[in-house]
Order: sequence, then C-alpha cells, then structure tokens
Amino acid sequence: MSEGSFNGEQAPLVSRRRRFSAIWILPLVTLIIGVSMVVHTFMTEGPTITLDFETADGLEQGKTKVRLLNVDVGVVDSVTFKEDMSGVVATVKLEQKTRSLLREDTRFWVVRARVGARGVSGLSTLLAGTYIEMAPGTGEVGRREFVGLEEPPLTPIDAPGLRLALYSDRAGSISTGDVVLYRGYSVGRVEAMSFDTDRQEVRYDIFVDAPFHELVDSSTRFWDTSGVKVKASADGVEVHTGSIDTILLGGVAFESPLKSPHGSPVENGREYRLYESYDDILKNPFHYRNYYVVSFLQSMGGLAPGAPVEYRGIQIGKVDRVLTKEFAAQNQNGSGSPIPVLIYVEPGRIELPDNNDSLNRLSRMVEIGVTNGLRATLVTGNLLTGKQKINIDFFPGEGAAELGEFEGYTVIPSIETGVERLETQVSAFLDKLNALPLEETLDGVDKVLNNTDKTLAKLSTAIESANNLLDSDESREMSQSLGASVNSLNGTLENLDDLIRKLSIRPSSLLFPAEPELDPIPEARDQ
Repeated sequence: MSEGSFNGEQAPLVSRRRRFSAIWILPLVTLIIGVSMVVHTFMTEGPTITLDFETADGLEQGKTKVRLLNVDVGVVDSVTFKEDMSGVVATVKLEQKTRSLLREDTRFWVVRARVGARGVSGLSTLLAGTYIEMAPGTGEVGRREFVGLEEPPLTPIDAPGLRLALYSDRAGSISTGDVVLYRGYSVGRVEAMSFDTDRQEVRYDIFVDAPFHELVDSSTRFWDTSGVKVKASADGVEVHTGSIDTILLGGVAFESPLKSPHGSPVENGREYRLYESYDDILKNPFHYRNYYVVSFLQSMGGLAPGAPVEYRGIQIGKVDRVLTKEFAAQNQNGSGSPIPVLIYVEPGRIELPDNNDSLNRLSRMVEIGVTNGLRATLVTGNLLTGKQKINIDFFPGEGAAELGEFEGYTVIPSIETGVERLETQVSAFLDKLNALPLEETLDGVDKVLNNTDKTLAKLSTAIESANNLLDSDESREMSQSLGASVNSLNGTLENLDDLIRKLSIRPSSLLFPAEPELDPIPEARDQ
C-alpha cells in the first residue's frame, strides 16, 4: 500500500493556516476611525487655560467668547469659586492657533459697558453681550494660568515707548488713565495703581509713548501735578496748575532739574520717586547718593535730619538721621562712646553725572582722601538758631587713617574743631590740673609764707632799731661834727684846687717866689 492512501482511496489534505474572519472587519474599521479622530482632535484642539477674576460679572458658561482683534478664538467652559472664596476661576478652551500666543505677559480682561471719568466704553456689549479680550504678550511661550485684569489696559503690550514705576508715600488724586505730561504736553498715561505691601508705598505704573521716552533719563524727576496748588510768599501769591485734564482729574509731570547734570539712558521697569510738587524736586534733585556714618562726642542738640553736609562751604549732601537706636543697641554697657550720624553725599552736587559710576568714583575719592587727612567735623551753622551742620575737609596734621564700618555703612573718621576743640582742650587741662598733688603743694606754699612772715617781722624790728638810733642825741651831735668836718674838708679842697691851678700855669712857682701879677684892670686911683 502506497503512502498517502487509505483503503485504496486518496487521503484528504489538512491545512494548518488560520483564515481571517470577516467578523473582525467592522471592529477594526471602528478602531481606526476612533484613533484617527483622537489624533485629529489632539492635533486640532486648542489649549485650555484658567483665568482668575475678582467676580464672575459678565461670565457665562458655554456662552462668553474670547476674542482677539474682534475674532472669536475661544469660549468659557466653566466658572467656579476659588478655594478661599477670594474670587472666581474661569476655565477657557482656546483654538489651536492661539497656542503660540500664550506667553508670560499675555493679558486677558472682560469687556463690558463702562462709564467713568475718562468717558464711556464698551457700549457694543449692551447688545452683543460681554466677552473676554485677549492681548498677546512677547515673553516666554507656554503659560496656562493667568490673572485677569479688572480694567482694560490703556497701552498695547508691544507699543513703542517706556514703562516705568513711580512710588509715593501716600495716594494722591492720581488714578488709572490719568495723563503724563512733559512741559504741559501729554506724552503718556498712568496704566495702573496699586499698593506695594512689601515697601508700604503706593505704586503707579506709567507708560511714556515713543519718541518722548527719549526725554527720560536717570536724572528725570516725576511729580504730582493734579489740581491747583497755591503758594503764598513775601513776593505775593503763586498759583501752579497743569492742563485742564490734570485740574479736573489728575496727572503726572516729569522733567530734569535745570542745575542737575544729564543722566544716563534707562530701561523698562525703572523705578522713580513721585514727588508731591515741582518745588520738592528742586529740594532733592539727585537720585544717586552714597551713605556714610560719622561719629561725634559733642552734643547733637542742633543737628536735625536734612542738615547740610558741606565741603569747604559747598553743600555735597545732607544728614539722613542720628542713629540713636543702633547706638543704644551697641552700647548697652554705657561706655559713653561717640554718637553715630548717618549722612549721604550726592555726586551730582559736585558736577559728576547722576549715575552709578559716579558713586564708585566718589567712594574711591573718599577712601584716598581719608589717608591724606580727610575728616568730618560738627560745626555751628547758625549762631542765632543754634543749628548745626557737618563739614568735611582735609586736616593734614591728622595724618593717615582708614575707613571704618558701622551697621553696614562706611565710617569717615571725625575730629573736633573750633570752640568744641577748645572746650576739649580746656577740659583736658582741667583734668591734668585735678591730677596734680595740689594739697601737698599748698602745704609747701603755706610753710614758705610762714617763713616769709617771720623774715618780714625781723626786718621790721631791724628798721625800727635803726630809726631809734638815728633819733638819739648822740646821733645828732655826731651829725653836727660830721657837718663841720665836711665844711673844713670843702675849704681845704678849694685851696688845693687853687694850688693845682697855679702849678699848671707855672710849675716853677713851687721853688721860686712868684712875681706879683699885674692887675689886668687897674683900679681907679684915688682922687
């Protein structure tokens, strides 16, 4: 029997290959369609973002649109409360084309009808309903969580110009939307107003339009020009006002003080102090200053914050304050050390640029000056009021010294001069005088005076004895005899004088008799 046969008949062939069943065609097609739909959805669906607002006013789930340049690019998906109930969170679904527009500084705000001091806006929303406006930023791409603005921004994010921050101790009449003026001309606006809790100051964000932003540099000063300011003086009454807008609404003005040197260019985000008036910027015309500490043993009664700091009569800075608190903390043992005073020196006052480079230059000048005798002194500025000021000058006799340090500030060595120095010298002399053995010295002087008294008593006795001797009879007789002897001696001396005269004329007259002399003037004969 041949192989492959069975009872003379051909054996059936068995195939082991699996055949594809038609029943799987429908599920497979469904899977492919589902995957393609997921991929298509993933490729075409836009990002989902969250927006934080203070209230949900104007926001409706599934209805409120998100617009960019008046084109719908998304819709509000849901609105919920924050966990701390401080506001609401709106979840927004955007289209795919907005993915690259979501940047760090992208802004969102609700557009609704508004009536304010600046006019009426958003009237179109009365019929079409409120919507969320989107303003793309220029920062890093990828942000998904944003804080919505409660007020529409006044300047586009990419507008050419300069954004600055102004700080003030208290809020004035300035508000969002007020104008920024340069010599009375509108060149910008106040974009936002807030309170900085860290600095405990009011902050104003302003924008200066191009090309006027080139007028702002490091020496620029800003002041509140709102309302009408009246100043009465001996010359009369002065009234200062801005434009009509600033009188009614408020505004900010800026300019560089005339006497201040030109500053360096500034960038976005630069911070400035907002002064209350134009007169205030003249009192403090400089931004950059170096702080130093000087210490004195003298009375601080006439020294107050704002007192001038001078160099040979030229004001170079002011007194900031007396560091009494720091002094007390470091002198709890009551050692009587000098009292520190915090001062500042402004390089702009000595015709240096009002910038950071001048601060470094000033620091080097002070460091070199101290080695050559630069010292600080406390002097009287006004004899009538008793006000004091600080003078900085060179005293070559003091020699070289080094800068010190106190509470993080550089310390300039100080000395005493004038009346104060004289008082110190007198005090030192009195201290030395008190240190002398005065009691022993006085005892010696007493002994000398006692001996002198005894000597004078003996001398008095001797003089009295001499007077008694002169008043006695024997003394008088002796005086008479002495007088007769003196008269006799005078006669003898006269005769001797005649003899000497004759001998000088005729030396031989001592040996030979002298001839009678003729009378040069004969006497008249008797008649």
